[in-house]
Amino acid sequence: MSTSSAELNSDYKKSLLAGLELFKGVQPDDVQALLQDCDRVDLDGGELLLSPGDKNENVYIILSGELTIHVESIDTPSLATMEVGACVGEMSIIEDRDPSAFVLATQPTHLLVIHKNVLWDMVNASHEFSKNLLIVLSERVRSHNRFIAESIGDWRKFQKHATTDALTGLGNRHAMEEFFPREVKRCAQNNHDVSLVMVDVDQFKLFNDKFGHVAGDRALSAVARILRKQFRPRDLLVRYGGDEFSVLLPGVSASESLIIAERVRAAVSGSTEDSNDSLIRISIKISMGVAELKDGGNFESLLRDSDAALYRAKNAGRNRVSN
Repeated sequence: MSTSSAELNSDYKKSLLAGLELFKGVQPDDVQALLQDCDRVDLDGGELLLSPGDKNENVYIILSGELTIHVESIDTPSLATMEVGACVGEMSIIEDRDPSAFVLATQPTHLLVIHKNVLWDMVNASHEFSKNLLIVLSERVRSHNRFIAESIGDWRKFQKHATTDALTGLGNRHAMEEFFPREVKRCAQNNHDVSLVMVDVDQFKLFNDKFGHVAGDRALSAVARILRKQFRPRDLLVRYGGDEFSVLLPGVSASESLIIAERVRAAVSGSTEDSNDSLIRISIKISMGVAELKDGGNFESLLRDSDAALYRAKNAGRNRVSN
């Protein structure tokens, strides 16, 4: 059975277009005239095709070579690699906005260029082309959502690490600076009492010098565990830094916080068992400064008052609570 050159040419066109994601299943005759209106462009390896801030009016289809997608800058790791048959640039045309990422050729790359006006004509000319474009857009949206979800996960991990003390597992000073002022402001606006307790491990430097930094770390961890047990879940407890801890007590007056602080001091002072090794008993004592938010005050003034109270406790001989 013989085959005409026209049929061969038609089969060749179908095979060529089938390798391009936008033209999969498209009849060549439906778009042949429109393809004549398309351009082609060559990029060298390392040459930039698209970038945020530069207006784009074309869809680019990779005929040979490779493109990579980068966010923030071309120096960041690539988000995706686009190979032969894939297209880029369609999102900025659909959204009528500048590109949201950098598109870079990683090697000599040959591209088919479809201007946006021709793109819409192809949509009108071919149902299959329209369907392929929708599929591409859907994949882009899923990819963006996946990227956002991963970014949020990374951000949450970073935020946790940025606000958590690695040794004790308590919040750190960054957590205090972020959450304490907010809670103090809320209590002030609702006319609720709020107190701040500063805790300092007495003569901790001497303890470190005598027993070593490993024992010192274990002592701080033990103190942190006791503090966590002694205060309410709603109280905000952080490691302020070094051998100091800070606790915000919403809804608690100065007189009440003095009673609470004395109970906590008694729980910590004396022999404190290190649960990592029941044979080790560590003799730890703490000093505590207590202050209540004054009328017209804020977190900064409350911190100053509780810090001053702590120094009074230490100057009075340590192992005590002062206001």
